[in-house]
Amino acid sequence: MENREPLAPLLLAFPGPVRDRLVAAVLDGRKVSTTGLLAEYEAEREELPPVGERSALIDSDGREVAVVELTGVRVLPLGAVDVQLAVDEGEGHTSVAAWRADHERFWHGAEMREALGDPEFTVHDGTLLVVESFRVVERL
Repeated sequence: MENREPLAPLLLAFPGPVRDRLVAAVLDGRKVSTTGLLAEYEAEREELPPVGERSALIDSDGREVAVVELTGVRVLPLGAVDVQLAVDEGEGHTSVAAWRADHERFWHGAEMREALGDPEFTVHDGTLLVVESFRVVERL
């Protein structure tokens, strides 16, 4: 591997089986977008990433496994999620209802509530999401 500038990490979910599935989906091309909560960015006092930014995709062992380039960023309410977004996330969802059920389980989980500093956090149709589209530019 050639020397390169350090990249910000792209962390999908929390380390463990979910992250492993998501990283595999990115690497095989099924996953071309990811959705997070705008509240996560606010809690961490982070700006939304700019289109064109490159990040290192990190696996559950903390290893960089690929370089991904951001091709799009948009903010939308949960109620506006469509089936194309559900499919682009590469988790096998063919309906918004299935996508939403999985994401609500994650967002309402203890780890996410702890990360947000809100033990009773829940989402609703108006909850703002950040959708990031990307492409793999290099496997490491």
